[in-house]
Amino acid sequence: MPHFGMPTLIETNSIDECVSLAKELKLDFIEINMNMPEYQLDMIDIEHFKNLSKQFSIYYTIHLDENLNFCDFNPYVANAYLKTVADTIKLAKQLDVPVLNMHLSDGVYFTLPDKRVFLFEQYCEHYLKAVDKFIRMCETEIGESDIRICIENSNGFKNFHRKALEIMLKSPVFALTYDVGHDHGLGGSDGEFVFENTDKLQHIHLHDAVGKNHHLALGSGEIDIHRYLDIAKQNNCRIVIETKTFNSLKQSVEWLKDKKYYEC
Repeated sequence: MPHFGMPTLIETNSIDECVSLAKELKLDFIEINMNMPEYQLDMIDIEHFKNLSKQFSIYYTIHLDENLNFCDFNPYVANAYLKTVADTIKLAKQLDVPVLNMHLSDGVYFTLPDKRVFLFEQYCEHYLKAVDKFIRMCETEIGESDIRICIENSNGFKNFHRKALEIMLKSPVFALTYDVGHDHGLGGSDGEFVFENTDKLQHIHLHDAVGKNHHLALGSGEIDIHRYLDIAKQNNCRIVIETKTFNSLKQSVEWLKDKKYYEC
């Protein structure tokens, strides 16, 4: 069976509360969301996280800050994000974190009368040089460890994102996260790319949806959840049950138990 995990919910105030809930639901891991102030690099008590992991037989994955933009044209900004990722890789080694999950930034766009022009597309050569620099840095920092940086679909892969991914997925340290609900809201366009590269699929964010209303409890929307659970099993993916409240997370776990996808 795949490993199932939970996100760090906004309703929790500490990693201790997250671990308590994860153990109550018999989940395998917690995805630490570095958008939250309590999970910034300078706020994480490494020894406390280690002790919780050992005491409750639970592990962590990490969701990098969604503002992360290592391709920013301002070198001071780009270098700050590069250092953030490098330091997070060091943290991941200390906590035995197998996966760093991240989005690719859209960057800035100009709105013309008839279209949007994304600057990363307009200056794609500059963009891809920054991508290459990021890849080399990640490979150096990860070294011989088994950490994988998984790129997640969010609001649709742009043409320049796909060019970046083609380069990144040639590196052994990069893989893919498939967010099922986000892709559903976009009509499946990102899923086409993911399923063309299933050998690189290692992580799934699973939630139900109705149209563009995402992060619903499993079984409460219109997505064929069974299909994606089978894909996860076939590809040995970890699954984050990416609902946003206590109640929807508990409802999702009960649904998984009822459908025999989840064993206590």
